[in-house]
Order: sequence, then C-alpha cells, then structure tokens
Amino acid sequence: MSFTRADFDQYMVPNYSPAAFVPVRGEGSRVWDQEGREYIDFGGGIAVNSLGHCHPALVKALTEQGNKLWHLSNVFTNEPALALAKKLIEHTFAERVFFCNSGAEANEAALKLARRASIEQFGENKHKVLAALNSFHGRTFFTVCVGGQAKYSDGFGPRPAGIEHFEYNNLESLKALIDDDTACVIVEPIQGEGGVTPATQAFLQGVRELCDQHNAILIFDEVQSGNGRSGSLYAYQDFGVTPDILSTAKGLGGGFPVGAMLTTEKLAKHLAVGTHGTTYGGNPLACAVAGAVLDVITDPAVLAGVKAKAERIRSRLLAISAKYPVFQEVRGMGLLIGAELNDRYKGRARDVLALATQEGAMILMAGPDVLRFAPSLVMPDADIDEGLNRFEKAIAKLVA
Repeated sequence: MSFTRADFDQYMVPNYSPAAFVPVRGEGSRVWDQEGREYIDFGGGIAVNSLGHCHPALVKALTEQGNKLWHLSNVFTNEPALALAKKLIEHTFAERVFFCNSGAEANEAALKLARRASIEQFGENKHKVLAALNSFHGRTFFTVCVGGQAKYSDGFGPRPAGIEHFEYNNLESLKALIDDDTACVIVEPIQGEGGVTPATQAFLQGVRELCDQHNAILIFDEVQSGNGRSGSLYAYQDFGVTPDILSTAKGLGGGFPVGAMLTTEKLAKHLAVGTHGTTYGGNPLACAVAGAVLDVITDPAVLAGVKAKAERIRSRLLAISAKYPVFQEVRGMGLLIGAELNDRYKGRARDVLALATQEGAMILMAGPDVLRFAPSLVMPDADIDEGLNRFEKAIAKLVA
C-alpha cells in the first residue's frame, strides 16, 4: 500500500507541515522519493544522520544487536550500554553517564540534576535556572520554557518558576542575573535553532568563571553541536571550556533515537536510586548503534575531514553570494553552518528551501532568515559539489 502527503492530513496531528514529496530510501548523502527522484541531503535530519543514511557500520551494529537483545527494563543493565558509557567517558571530561532517548530528555535530566544537587548542597532557595534568549533546549514543558523562545512556550499555561534569560554572547547580561541562588546556567556552545550562532571564546570562559564564583552548575547543551559536528567530538573541546554537565543526542545515534547526559561523579551521586528514570533509555539496540557511531566519529581522519568539508561548503556559499548577493553572513562551526539572508531577502528562508527541493537539494532553516546546513560528517566531496550546484540554481531562481 502506498501513502501520499495527503494521508498526513488525514491521519496525523497537524503540528508539522511536511514537504509534498515522501522520501522512501536513503544511502549515504542521497535520498529518493516515491517517484524515484533523487535529492542530495544537506540537512541530515537536523544534524541527526551524522554518518548519512544506512551507513554500513550502523546497519551492521543494528542487525547484529537486533538478533540478540532489544530491550530490558532498568532493573537490569546491558553490555552495549556499558560499552557506550565507557567510550563517552574515555573521550570526554565525564565520569558518569545517564542514557535517555532524545535531546529534550537529556536536557530535562541535566536541569533536574542541577537543581537537585544545588538544593541538596545549599538549600531550597538555590533553584534558579539561567538560559540564553533565543536558545532551544527541547520540547518538554520545562525545557521549552528554559529555551527562551516565547513562540514555543506560549499558550500552555503557567510556566515553571525560577527561570530567567540573558543575551547570548553578552557576559554583562548574565552578570546582571546570576547570584548565589542560581542553581545552573545552561548554554549552547553553538546556538542551533536560534540561527547557527557560535559562542565567543571570551563569553564561554566568562560564563565558566561566573558559575564558579556563585557555586552554579554549568550545563552545555551539545545536542546539535556535538558528536563530531564542530570538528571535535564535542564543541566544548574546541573552546577549552569544560562544563559540569553536558547533554547530547541527535548525531549520537546516527538516526537511531538516543540521548545522554554526561557529568562528574560528584554531581551524579545526587541522582540516587529512584530520583529519575526513563523506560527506554540505555536500551541495547540504541546503545549498540551509538557505539558504532562513536567508533567512526572518533577516528581522527573523520574529524579532520569535517573541518575540510566545512571549509569546502563555506567557501562555495561565499562564492554563490558573491555572484548572487543574498547572504548577509555565513557562519557556524564545522558542519553546522548558517547562511543568513540579507535585508532584501529576509524572511524568505522557507522559499529557498522550496526552491532547493525543486532542484534536488535538501537544506534546513534556523529561523525565517537563516539557511542551515548540517550534512553527514562523511559526505563525499562529489556530493557536496553537486549538491551546491543544485543549491546555486535555486538561488538563481530566487533572485530572478
């Protein structure tokens, strides 16, 4: 039985508005729809398909584990989860790991841990959460309120208390809010949904110092920036600023749902037995796939390739903009790249997406003014070049 886009409107809750075509198959950085039309994928499922579609190492890990053991309750542990935790600890600052299913869950766990640890150590008043305006930390009610984008949190009733917002990359704005009642500061090293804006070195260092001064816990949300996307395994390593808690998901599973919260032994002890949990978190299937993802991404050649591919894309985008003046700025880190439309084309990112789709290129938005590129970390150069040729045709149509 074949389904069409019209079936979405008949069967699904209308919180999404998907494209007219229905993808049915993917391989590497290419996707095919029901009609057999091919697209080059620069979106990567919003920075999720870190190794493209159907990477052989991931297919092998999933198939092998699928024939062994799928799910256990957390009454038990399992070997793939322990192996994945060990790898994450070996490659990061972390000493303890909590597994879940998504970035929202990872941030929920991070925020709950930060509040609980702060209250247990310093009393009930130390519960304030500080986050950046225009950030994005997930869609649970707690995380969406922390995110600082009213368009996502309005209309759902009273918000959780104790959440305040500062300006991203503005240390003075944070200084005005942080005090001894602050439990934690949560920040994205690269704001993703907010427009693909990297933090400055001085800002992140300053945030770390302010947290230390006020006994506040520093959380880095690396759901989008992590897992090799910046050219390091996690972006905090590019900045040389170490958080107390790190959340990760998206690219960690290469397309299979998995998330993780990484932290220190000292903080982890505050999540004692029964204080937090998740039914599917740490299941053998997800952890086996994520373990295979990490094995590939932590190869120094792959991480070096990320930086080379990023430069290839950025230089071509600048060349396109020199030919067709549409971009105000091209920014980002590694293979998380934002191209901001200039005043003449502001608000037309969705139009560009539609035109690119017509030409056989899949890209993303990060707000109405920014085009976002978050492709596979191992995207072949030939696919990059062909995909950007198609993208250039879309830009030519935009300016015509």
